[in-house]
Amino acid sequence: MNALEKRSVFALASVYAMRMLGLFMVLPVFMLLGEDLQGATPALLGFAIGAYGLSQALLQIPFGMLSDRVGRKRMIYIGLVLFAAGSLLAAATDSIYVVIAGRILQGAGAIASVLMALLSDLTREEERTKAMATVGITIGLSFSVSLVLGPVLGAWWGLSGIFYTTAALAVVALVIVSRLVPTPHQHKTSADTHPAREMLGRVLSDGRLLRLDFGIFALHLVLTALFLVFPSMLQDQFGLATSSHWWFYLSVMVTSFFAMVPFIIIGEKKRRMKPVLCGAIALLTLATAGFTGVSGSLVAAWAVLFFFFMAFNLLEASLPSLISKEAPAASKGTAMGVYSTSQFMGAFLGGALGGFMLEGGGIQGVLWFMVAVLGLWLLVALTMPAPGHTTSFVVQLQQVMNEQYDDIDDNLRRLPGVQDVVIVEEAATAYLKVDRKQFDEALLADFSFVRQASNS
Repeated sequence: MNALEKRSVFALASVYAMRMLGLFMVLPVFMLLGEDLQGATPALLGFAIGAYGLSQALLQIPFGMLSDRVGRKRMIYIGLVLFAAGSLLAAATDSIYVVIAGRILQGAGAIASVLMALLSDLTREEERTKAMATVGITIGLSFSVSLVLGPVLGAWWGLSGIFYTTAALAVVALVIVSRLVPTPHQHKTSADTHPAREMLGRVLSDGRLLRLDFGIFALHLVLTALFLVFPSMLQDQFGLATSSHWWFYLSVMVTSFFAMVPFIIIGEKKRRMKPVLCGAIALLTLATAGFTGVSGSLVAAWAVLFFFFMAFNLLEASLPSLISKEAPAASKGTAMGVYSTSQFMGAFLGGALGGFMLEGGGIQGVLWFMVAVLGLWLLVALTMPAPGHTTSFVVQLQQVMNEQYDDIDDNLRRLPGVQDVVIVEEAATAYLKVDRKQFDEALLADFSFVRQASNS
């Protein structure tokens, strides 16, 4: 990457990180600190935790498409202002209903797809995979950090303090976008990063993608539901003060991250992704069931949470990669848009349904609800064909006559290892879906009208 690209990528990654920190810092403490809010019930507290996911799910793709018309940075400014306003609204109240409104307003700043589109505008095709990987790592780290910072800030400043901190992070993100992120001269249509309306039907009719979408839906439903009950378990059943929760989460997140790395390598390098995926879902299900029998033992609770997050981190890292591999050529951006919508809808229902279950069936009711959802996901995953081992490959075509594109398409499809080809004539770009073990990039040299742009 050149200097401008590095600056753009790290600036946008930091904006991602600040949003994720703000959204997730409340997770490990909200059920404990939110009990003092006026009108609070378990069901309403659960709804408040998941409320941001509803507006995120509904507005993610529309925000991305609007950015094509009014500009990327303008939509990012609007989204961050909404995020800050929602944070301030939630911080300034002692009513659960106003907190819910604030969380919905936070989620209305659904700028993830716009940030990805801006990333596409500011990076070359051949550097885009690195750029997206950098953002992905940042998101994962920010989630882990949020589980540690949440209890610390909650102990110092209470729930309002966390929301005020979130608003401050949004203001810092606004400054970063204004001062550090360049303004692109033009928007570039990129199937890798940006949802497209014409691709939506193809993505929604793909059974493999739908199974993966259900997977991220179930994963974040269960994650959100877990934090309805586990902080209370730590405090009430295991006697761990809220101010000490941070070290518990820190030790679990660090060790579970390193524990899952070998399985990622096995799945990718040995082409054993389906057994690894199903094994991780089974482990997550067993760990969730294990929460029902760990009363009184902090060591047992640590061990169960370790296996939970070992499986969670493995699945969280694997599912986006599988979406990228399974997406039809030139549909990756749209596939990721549907995937993100499913993720946020899962977070919303995890809070809303989990809170309802907590009020009616207590902690055990929520845990067995989570087990049922994971069991259903395991059945869905077992019926899924083994994931393909394809990757995307992008070639920039020299300008040719329109009638020649059909010949180019036919010739590219005949190359060994090429499974799908989509040519975007307006951008003079061909998107290939290829099997790396069979595909030889050198064969492109036989096409005088083609030069390599990137591979991912």
